[in-house]
Amino acid sequence: MNSALLSPAKTIILGATVAALLLGTGCENQREPSKPGSFASVRPVLETNCVHCHGPSRLSHMPAFPDTRALARLIGPDKWIVPGHPERSRFFRAVTSADEQPGAMPPTGHAIAKSEVEALRAWIAAGAPVPEGASVELVARGEGPRSR
Repeated sequence: MNSALLSPAKTIILGATVAALLLGTGCENQREPSKPGSFASVRPVLETNCVHCHGPSRLSHMPAFPDTRALARLIGPDKWIVPGHPERSRFFRAVTSADEQPGAMPPTGHAIAKSEVEALRAWIAAGAPVPEGASVELVARGEGPRSR
């Protein structure tokens, strides 16, 4: 028997490992620790707090970002997210507004966690980078927020 051949089980494991590594390219791998200011550091924040309402089933008057390509269209001077300037970003002001203020996000009657706010601040300050190349779908996590 040739020792260079892999057993079927080892071939499956090797194939799954290679597939996981390849799927991680084009977007930061979520299993790796995310660096402050990276897209990987804010993706969970967006998917937990924003994508429920700003994803594919959003209301027509809401800015949509169901994927990174759509999110990138909201980033730039005079847009929702101003790279390098969290306080000038309408997006950042909405998530840091008091719950009683009209337009505060998310509209659930409670603010997002301070650590999530800081992750968003660092990401915008770092230029709001998003993965280049193929668009990465943002998938809603957890329960959807309820309207007030």
